[in-house]
Amino acid sequence: MSKVLTPIEIGGIRIKNRVFLPGHTTNFGINNLPTERNAAYLSARAAGGTGLIITEAIRVHPTSAGRSSTLGSSDDSCIPSFRKLTDAVHDNGAAIFAQIMHAGRQANGDATHTSAWSASAIAWTKGGQTPHVMSQADIATMVSAFGNSALRMKSAGFDGLEVHLGHGHLIQQFLSPASNLREDQYGGSLENRMRFAVEVLSEIFTRVPGMAVGVRFSADEFLPNGLDPQQMLEIVAKLNELFDLSFIHVSHSAYHGSFTIATQIADMSFPHAPYRSHASLFKDSFPKIPLLAVCRLDTISQASELIDSGEADMVGLARPQIADPEIVNKFASDKNHEVRSCIACNQECIGRVEKNLPISCVVNPEVGAEKKWIEIRKDTQAKKSVLIIGGGPAGMSAALSSHEAGHCVTLIESGAQLGGQVLLANALAKRDRFGLLVSELSERVLQTNIELKLNTHVSDSSEFIKDYDTVIVATGANFVARDFGNGIPVITAVVAIKELANKKSQTDEEIIIVDEQGTWIAASIAEQLAANGYKIHLVSPTASLFSQITTYSKLALIPRLKSLGVSMYLASEVTLEGKNTIISNTLNGEKTQISHAVTVIDCAPRIANDDLYQQAPLGQSGRIHVIGDALSPRTVAEATFEGHAIGAFLDLDLAVSTLGGD
Repeated sequence: MSKVLTPIEIGGIRIKNRVFLPGHTTNFGINNLPTERNAAYLSARAAGGTGLIITEAIRVHPTSAGRSSTLGSSDDSCIPSFRKLTDAVHDNGAAIFAQIMHAGRQANGDATHTSAWSASAIAWTKGGQTPHVMSQADIATMVSAFGNSALRMKSAGFDGLEVHLGHGHLIQQFLSPASNLREDQYGGSLENRMRFAVEVLSEIFTRVPGMAVGVRFSADEFLPNGLDPQQMLEIVAKLNELFDLSFIHVSHSAYHGSFTIATQIADMSFPHAPYRSHASLFKDSFPKIPLLAVCRLDTISQASELIDSGEADMVGLARPQIADPEIVNKFASDKNHEVRSCIACNQECIGRVEKNLPISCVVNPEVGAEKKWIEIRKDTQAKKSVLIIGGGPAGMSAALSSHEAGHCVTLIESGAQLGGQVLLANALAKRDRFGLLVSELSERVLQTNIELKLNTHVSDSSEFIKDYDTVIVATGANFVARDFGNGIPVITAVVAIKELANKKSQTDEEIIIVDEQGTWIAASIAEQLAANGYKIHLVSPTASLFSQITTYSKLALIPRLKSLGVSMYLASEVTLEGKNTIISNTLNGEKTQISHAVTVIDCAPRIANDDLYQQAPLGQSGRIHVIGDALSPRTVAEATFEGHAIGAFLDLDLAVSTLGGD
């Protein structure tokens, strides 16, 4: 039997099992204070069985705030708000540690009219703000700020503290030779570069004696001249000699405009547990200190592997617990088949954080609105007959939500199986977890008494309106290939996936992909076909690549495409000169001649397949609704959200207004 469900003691705090929720930004804060939304979100995960919750980063000083939706602890007025947070978690059976930090040079001060602070005048990325170089007086101020924050967190009822020394934040900026070029007592030698960290920890241990205090750090920065595992072993060993650390939390990466940031929140293109070796390395070196590990694990079963092998004492699952807050309870009660799996798409979690929006989740549209959904489920509705046309993610989500609300549901799908166009992702090696999304939705539909009609084509919605109280059109969108006028065959993304995804090039054939949307559609096709041996020319009419893909994924995607020999063209268009295909740069007029292109894959804007909605008779607007790509071609996130929302309300406008934009 796995030890993952057995208790553990950390710093005198008994924790009921070995699963924890690691800190991750939610953007639920208001005026840098936690809200009821934060409390509802964390308490749902506590009630779902996790043993320990570590909060998202709590900024210790106003220069780290960045924006008002982050959490801060720079004065005593924060204590009551954090007390509500700790009470909510404790009431649901979990322990809670506060993660305290300063973002340093990553703190974008545009919203707060502050400058970034750091060890040296080195921006975190090209084009980033050059930080203020901290004087020794500034350093003393920050040391005091960490101590004050620790005392406030203790007063707010936290069980312990996690001091963030990793992810390229301020303390790591002092530790790393890649970001610390100082020539005073805080720079140069390892002892000097550690001085700030030592002073911070000394202040914390002095201010909150007896409290459980541990550190989170990056085992590897993945940067030239940066910190690597051997250097971090030495740093942790020195800290362990100086302080009675209650735990060590092993992470990786740095906030830096390069591949390293993509490793921090590894998406589905990465293999299972790609950085597992870091945990075992540090556990072997520090066997007596409880070790917390994170490394892109998707299930409790995978987490238990590290516990049972002795590589870690606790294992963190962030995105899987965003996707399903009940994942631990379901594992404990042998109901793994009911878990909503994280698909590691990074779309609604870190992708929304990047846009300064509250997090959500493709597979769990209730994220961030947990309290509202509890209230929604309390409201009983008159039982109605509901017809849903279209069995993709939007249609299946609508069917399940409507069924849960107590309605009599019929789901019609024109194809032989549920899933819609998302099923095509199964053919793409780096995007196949989308297949997991639709297979789990399909299985849930089949386990209900929803009336399912496959291979059923509907050409006129008016014939059904009289037979149902509500009709929901979820028929998706169509890909349409444009004529570039050069005689070369032009195909859509759908055709490309069906006909080329599993076909190897025999003669180094060249393919042009026109990406007008900047999404994963073009990116994943380009990567798959390049891996199959095709010479790919990826053309973007805009001045950026993949504008709709989060930086956290893009900084791993682009190097992969480069390694496969994909040629990428910005601000360019495809034209014809004689018998040759020309890729022309619209900014400088530079032209590239492609003489042996065999086809063009046109990833143009999709067209909503909304005929069934548009042809509905007048006076039926309250009975027929349209959702997902049929409403407007977007992503699977909008499809699952709108399906889940309309299923509960049978009115999308009412659902959105009730949820208040959540």
